[in-house]
Amino acid sequence: MSILEVLENINAVLWGPPSLILLFGTGLFLTFALKGLQFRRLGHAFRLGFGKEDEKDSAAEGDISHFKTLMTTLSATIGIGNIAGVATAVTLGGPGAIFWMWIVGLLGMATKYAEALLAVKYRVKNDRGEYSSGPMYYIEKGLGKKFKFLAIAFALFGAIAALGIGNSVQSNTIADVALTSFSIPNWLTGLLLIVLVSFIIFGGIQRISTVASFFVPIMAILYMGAAILILILNYNLILPAFELIFYYAFNPVAAVGGFVGIVVAEAIRNGVARGIFSNEAGLGTAALIAGSARGDHPVKQALVAMTGTFIVTIIVCTMTGLVLLITGFWDQTGGLISNVPHDSTLEAGALTSAAFGSVLGVVGEYIVSLSVIFFGFSTIVGWYVYGEKCFEYLIGTKGITSYRIIYVLACGIGTVASLQTVWAFADMANALMMIPNLIALLLLWKVVVSETNDYFTNFYKHGKG
Repeated sequence: MSILEVLENINAVLWGPPSLILLFGTGLFLTFALKGLQFRRLGHAFRLGFGKEDEKDSAAEGDISHFKTLMTTLSATIGIGNIAGVATAVTLGGPGAIFWMWIVGLLGMATKYAEALLAVKYRVKNDRGEYSSGPMYYIEKGLGKKFKFLAIAFALFGAIAALGIGNSVQSNTIADVALTSFSIPNWLTGLLLIVLVSFIIFGGIQRISTVASFFVPIMAILYMGAAILILILNYNLILPAFELIFYYAFNPVAAVGGFVGIVVAEAIRNGVARGIFSNEAGLGTAALIAGSARGDHPVKQALVAMTGTFIVTIIVCTMTGLVLLITGFWDQTGGLISNVPHDSTLEAGALTSAAFGSVLGVVGEYIVSLSVIFFGFSTIVGWYVYGEKCFEYLIGTKGITSYRIIYVLACGIGTVASLQTVWAFADMANALMMIPNLIALLLLWKVVVSETNDYFTNFYKHGKG
């Protein structure tokens, strides 16, 4: 049995009904417990994240601003998951997978909110004077020593997952796109990534957050601008594309030509798995950076964190999905636009790039290709912070240099590894992080509700928020 087959068998269990029930159930429970806060307070959340930092927050404890924290988080989430991940979801799960990505995203906003709130509340200072946070800290401090095994499990799986979802998956897709679009050999891409990633991560969180704050807004605007242009040019096909999404969310996709059929279960599994990959709600990753934010109340960063889930899933992933459906690249049938040539050998990021190029020509292809490269690079850099925080919890700050070396090497290896194996490893690591984190959120829900009520009663209503 090959490594890929072993990983696929493990994922069949990890992403089976129990995990899906736990994931959906946690998001649904927190949504009701917080009275739909992710919908009621979304406007306030965006103002906190993108507005000017006020004097109270700038004087509060923390390492970086709400905006820089959000940009660092987005750097680790906007990217391959929204470009290559969506392509993988719809080719394996059909148009209905996008619907299930939406569900994961909307419920995941409440989950992400809870993660960030607990991260700030239970954060600690390390021996370098920096704040460290994450599920391992709110598990240990919030639930007590008897649950420390869950904290250790999360930190261990988080440190490993960073090498997969945040690193080798990104470098693998970057190399694929660089080869397809610019004829750059994989080994050279790997070498360039090793040099650039080393330069940034050895500069610490300040350099990482600065790079993220510069690249993420520019590339997000460029990529979404191209997607919006395609949708405008084909505005009459937007509603039919949405019809495909809603219909195939609950109905199987029939086999057409060389395209194999897809059952509803595959739409759900791929939509959920790729949805989690794109927004990371439930993984606990938001908590690993949220504790670095300056703010006079934990709820502020919690609100800012949940906007990231809305941006990456409801906005960016939807745009990618609509373009793939309209151009027909998801099943190579020509889609809603007829007479469009397709290359059935394309995968992931290269598939999305070709879909954009079919409408906008070489400019569209290059926009997506550059977006994949820059988003993927920023994700590698952003996810390093997550991995470091997990490794620090297990080993301490003295072992950080060794983890940096391992992380950089994994980046290079990812460029020449098998695409399917890398994605399967990422799915496994995601599930192993998710389970202990969701258990902790369910056990600490009263703390989340209490802090939320305190903020909106004593801070927000009195002009302090």
